[in-house]
Amino acid sequence: MDIHVVEGTGTGPTTLAAFDAALRAANIANFNIITLSSVIPPKSTIMVSKSIPKKLVLGTWGDRLYVVMANKRVDTPNEEAWAGVGWVQDKKSGKGLFVEHVGGNKKTVQRDIEASLNSLMEGREDKFGEIHSEIVGATCINEPVCALVSAVYQAASWEHKFNPFKK
Repeated sequence: MDIHVVEGTGTGPTTLAAFDAALRAANIANFNIITLSSVIPPKSTIMVSKSIPKKLVLGTWGDRLYVVMANKRVDTPNEEAWAGVGWVQDKKSGKGLFVEHVGGNKKTVQRDIEASLNSLMEGREDKFGEIHSEIVGATCINEPVCALVSAVYQAASWEHKFNPFKK
């Protein structure tokens, strides 16, 4: 499985509008976002880019999009919004762990990512590699801002055989 780590920042008249602008910047705005916990499946490849290239988005308007996401929204002038996702992987199997953190500055987010991943690794017998992270920030000037980083797993259609609401 290819997992794309993307980032986005946005501004808007409300924090929700700023969040939507950040989703658009990452090219994942037209999906129903379903957040996952922290487990990276075996045989996964992590790819980092600013946004998902349109040619790689396999899904349509309203599909489910499975992600691990960190997003921070602020609406106070001069306040900073920082978001980050960190991960480790076993080089042989590709399995691994994600963590997501937000904060008021990059240093705090990086520290929390490293502390969380070190703790998660200590609690497992697996031998994971080095810690990787993507962190992005924005400063509120006049309008609310949002910073987000998302590890995008895959999109899924709502078309399926079981629907408990059909008669």
